[in-house]
Amino acid sequence: MSGGQPLIASIIPVLNESAYIGACLDSLIAQTLPAEYHIVLVLDGGSKDSTCVEVSKAIERSKAVNGPLIELHSNPQKHVAEARNLAMTLLPDSIQYTVEMIGHSTVEPNHLEIRLQEWTRIESDSSAPLGAVGIRVKPQIGELGMVGNWIERTLSSPIGSGSGQFDAFSNSGRTNTPAFAMHSRSALEKIGGWDTSYITSQDSDLSMRLLEAEFSIYRTPATSVYMVKRSGLLKWWKMGHRYGFWRMKVLRKHPKRVSLREFLPWFGLLTTLTLSFLQTEYTLILPGIYSGVLLLEGIRSSIASRRISTLIGVPLCLFILHSSFSIGLLDGLLRKGSAPTDR
Repeated sequence: MSGGQPLIASIIPVLNESAYIGACLDSLIAQTLPAEYHIVLVLDGGSKDSTCVEVSKAIERSKAVNGPLIELHSNPQKHVAEARNLAMTLLPDSIQYTVEMIGHSTVEPNHLEIRLQEWTRIESDSSAPLGAVGIRVKPQIGELGMVGNWIERTLSSPIGSGSGQFDAFSNSGRTNTPAFAMHSRSALEKIGGWDTSYITSQDSDLSMRLLEAEFSIYRTPATSVYMVKRSGLLKWWKMGHRYGFWRMKVLRKHPKRVSLREFLPWFGLLTTLTLSFLQTEYTLILPGIYSGVLLLEGIRSSIASRRISTLIGVPLCLFILHSSFSIGLLDGLLRKGSAPTDR
């Protein structure tokens, strides 16, 4: 360890998280890692609810049980990238690692101990300096509701989860997209931290710059974060659009990172429109194939979850995700970004 000095810092940008931040901080207070090795920095972006009150209560709870130091700081620039860069300037010199958290997430009591163990294990096997290690992301503990279950089943689908950064992987290995990453502080400082021109997808850009600087990035299923996700279809659409919008911004900066599968909906639509214009008998082939795939995924999800509603809900959520992400990609070509309104 670091001789009783803090070694690892959890960084939590927040905005209007009063419903969740207490549970998040309580899960960090309860860590089995000795409290003197861990600090928590909460960066508030101007919450209009009682988020700061809840953080202050958690600070007192941690003091009462000799838990980790928790600090609340104002983030005048409001957004996540600015919050994380600000946190880097506030960290004690002894901090070697930072852990990404968000206000609507919780972790198991042994989470940080496992993260440090996994870092040591992976670092010993990596031929390049280790820059980041991501983990699995699981649903919040408790009842999700009907739409929440549809969304979770969609994210676990091979045509809904993209790179599988949530819980759809079971082996440790290299990745380009670590979720809830633990970073080397020295690696972050070497590449200049987060790019504040990204309101969303700043983590994707950061990971790409780490790789370009010849750091290695891994993910491990040894521990997880439990995250509250969208519970309404409108928020789900907004999330898909936002991810597509900022994904395009990332691709314009890092064109080598393009994935053809992200553009398949546009390819299918343009091909179908071309066939329709030519008035061929094959016009409906691609829409038919796509509809069939969605139906099969609904059947598979319904059997796996033992919920009949997912037979319709998962195809619906997949269609919303694919269409909103694709529209977001186009939108990202045409205009500058603004702050998200979906949470």
